[in-house]
Amino acid sequence: MSRTPDQPAVGAGRSVHTVDDVLALMDLLFAERADRWTDRGGADFWDRFYADRDRPVPFFRWAPDESLAGWAADGRLPLGPGTRVLELGCGPGRNALWLAQQGCTVDALDLSATAVAWGRERAAEAGVDVRFARTDIFAWRPPAEPYDLVYDSGCFHHLPPHRRVSYRALLERTVRPGGRFGIACFASGDAGHDDRGGTGADDVDLYRDGGLGGGLAYSADDLRRAFGWLEEVELRRMRPGGDAFGEDFLWAGLFRR
Repeated sequence: MSRTPDQPAVGAGRSVHTVDDVLALMDLLFAERADRWTDRGGADFWDRFYADRDRPVPFFRWAPDESLAGWAADGRLPLGPGTRVLELGCGPGRNALWLAQQGCTVDALDLSATAVAWGRERAAEAGVDVRFARTDIFAWRPPAEPYDLVYDSGCFHHLPPHRRVSYRALLERTVRPGGRFGIACFASGDAGHDDRGGTGADDVDLYRDGGLGGGLAYSADDLRRAFGWLEEVELRRMRPGGDAFGEDFLWAGLFRR
């Protein structure tokens, strides 16, 4: 959010006058070490996270989400030349590259300059064009033309509760009528499934503690409330194994606008 030179920083004096000011002030209720979504602390955290490319992190490997590939294969997610795609929190670009290989025009955003640099190297190696941008997704200015698909694998669950408001507004601006929104995010533990996902703490407790516990775990009902303004195509646990990326502590959700 831009400010004129005579405007105080949010949190200083009587600086809260707009909804954006309220959201920015609420960001400050979380300790900087818990920040995974702004330049205040999140950019440095993710730069450190992606600095060692040899770490045994499952989603560092060059493979798309199994759900993304599966939806394309069974026709529920039409892809191909002319399909406009936006990826939120793209990391080093494994999904963005795969989408570009399907013929899509892809814009890929991430807070980490280190991740974006890695993604550009991968795109050059693969011989595909992906328009990477190092940016805070809430400060980014979307183009006038919306997208056929907005995809998020691991961004949403690192947002504090009040930023769900910003996230919905971003989707409303970027998903075209008839377009799709796909997501992979932490699932709250239940019988028969891996519960290595994020915290299940109530929203109010997150503000009391000033932290996000490494990410927020969501139930199916939580996601249906968050994205209930869209038509649900499928919501299930990801499937481990195979050539694609999949972990059963993550939800795979596909919605249509």
